[in-house]
Amino acid sequence: MISSEEKIKTLVHNSNFAVRFNETDPLGIVWHGNYITYFEDGREAFGRHFGISYLDIQKSGFVTPIIKSVCEHKFPLKYGDKCRIETTFEDTLAAKMIYKFKIFNQDEKLVCIGETTQVFLDNEGDLMLTLPPFFEEWKKKVGLL
Repeated sequence: MISSEEKIKTLVHNSNFAVRFNETDPLGIVWHGNYITYFEDGREAFGRHFGISYLDIQKSGFVTPIIKSVCEHKFPLKYGDKCRIETTFEDTLAAKMIYKFKIFNQDEKLVCIGETTQVFLDNEGDLMLTLPPFFEEWKKKVGLL
């Protein structure tokens, strides 16, 4: 249990993207389902930056399915908007990965917040209840342990 005095450790990465025409609906705004794709883009950029990409995880003998996704829309994005996604990895003692997202438009207005949770499955599809060794090593490498 984390006391109110202990701070949850996090890692943060920012990446940029532009809204493409095919991501908008007939009203000219980004279709709501595309925000989940933006979260995926943020996770992939985070993984490349911090050395824990999906390919790294797969090479270690694991997959990380998403078991929870949350998306709260604050303000619409439109075709051509230049955006920034802030991806925050929130450390936990459990064998899972929690990512939190903030998407900002070109005026730095917060347009969306979200969260995803992923668990670890081994090659046989068994749920890992403890940290996989490669993940524990990664957490040490980036200063989370």
